[in-house]
Amino acid sequence: MEDIGVPGLLAELTGAPWWRWFLSLLVVVLAFWAARLGGSLLRWAGSLTPSEQDDRYWRWLGRVWWVLVGIAAFSVIVLVQGLALEPFRSWGEQFVAWLGSKGASGLLILAFSFLAYRTVSRLLGRLPVPTSEEFTRQQVRSQTLKGVLEAVLKSVVILLGGLFFLSNLGFNVTALLAGAGVVGLAVSFAAQNLIRDVLNGFFILLEDQYGVGDVVSIGQVSGGVERFNLRLTVLRDLQGRVHFIPNSQVTQVTVMSRDWARSVEDISVAYDEDVDRALEVIRDEAERLFNDPQWQEKFTQAPEVLGVERLGESGVVIRVLLSTKPKEQWAVGREFRRRIKIRFDQENIEIPFPQTKVWLEKFQS
Repeated sequence: MEDIGVPGLLAELTGAPWWRWFLSLLVVVLAFWAARLGGSLLRWAGSLTPSEQDDRYWRWLGRVWWVLVGIAAFSVIVLVQGLALEPFRSWGEQFVAWLGSKGASGLLILAFSFLAYRTVSRLLGRLPVPTSEEFTRQQVRSQTLKGVLEAVLKSVVILLGGLFFLSNLGFNVTALLAGAGVVGLAVSFAAQNLIRDVLNGFFILLEDQYGVGDVVSIGQVSGGVERFNLRLTVLRDLQGRVHFIPNSQVTQVTVMSRDWARSVEDISVAYDEDVDRALEVIRDEAERLFNDPQWQEKFTQAPEVLGVERLGESGVVIRVLLSTKPKEQWAVGREFRRRIKIRFDQENIEIPFPQTKVWLEKFQS
């Protein structure tokens, strides 16, 4: 049997008019799908860039991709319809010949890689993650490991998909890997910060220093950990600002939501007041807060009134320790201060404020 090639076979299949229109419609559908797929990949690649100014270049690449796909689809339709419209007919023949040799398998590899990339998020999203109103280390650990595992699996899918695609195009993947090893050794000297980021992130994850959901303070920045991977830590502060911190810069971290927490309250009382009476009032109000059913579950132990902490410039400072569950210390502290203010007003105990006395002396002339 004579080998007529893919363009010749396509010409025989398009002998009937309805068949030509069916293939043309199929080409439009596949071209639209390929254009959207390529656009999604380019948007994803643009999201990895650190600067938002680079997004416009990726948008332009997306438009160029749509134009190229449109030209390829129009060229194939010209070939299918048997139109003598050059150079589109020649381009269509070349494109169909390429698809018949390596293009179809290459597109399938890209499609399966994209499908596997999207499947990673869906599969990991179905993994059971402990969810409860109470903040626990198991929940933090599970969410952090899930995020790191998703990043690693997606990187593996991209790497394997790229290698299979290059191999399908005829490249020697073994030689590429060997060359990449040599280049990687040279680049590693210029990418020492990235290597330090990954190593430090690995030990942070291994030692469970902190994770997604924790409230931490790193350097001059404090906030909740929104995202964590082997390269960087993402914090969001109370003002809603997002901070991206490379893991190599995490030299010292303060975790404010580990196992248990404590609110340290310093209550000032005027010097004219009876200190022992003020201590009794503060101790009674602390016990009332602890015994309140609405607030008792937030405590880990009964409040401690330590006594007079210091003699300040305008009053006597009495210190109270409120031991709470993780991330509950701020709410408990605010409620305690509110109750103390109301109770002091009822007991006529003065809360001091800075005062300045001016002495005027009359000089005789």
